[in-house]
Amino acid sequence: MDQSFGIVEQRRQGTSVVAVSGEVDVATAPALREALERVVDEDHGPVVVDLIDVTFIDSTGLGVLIGARKRCADAGRDLRVVVGEPRILKVFEITGLTELFSIHGSLDLALSA
Repeated sequence: MDQSFGIVEQRRQGTSVVAVSGEVDVATAPALREALERVVDEDHGPVVVDLIDVTFIDSTGLGVLIGARKRCADAGRDLRVVVGEPRILKVFEITGLTELFSIHGSLDLALSA
């Protein structure tokens, strides 16, 4: 696993926040999947995936987010994604995922959505 990769789970304003840092790829995506499954299964209310500190995301990472969105929808929960890096946002745009996800430019905007 990439040493700069990290996940922090917290509750803010009644919202589950999963903050991710580093590269989300085939090596790190399973850890993200586990964290998101745990948050969706154990908490309630909206879920925010904070990708502000993500430097790279591949198709495996995107697949994890798509799976988390479905899991949230099945549980009647809202999933919001925070993206600040233009290169990461471009990946969402190119793949058409800006239509699927509620994407925000900061954690504060995602929490108040």
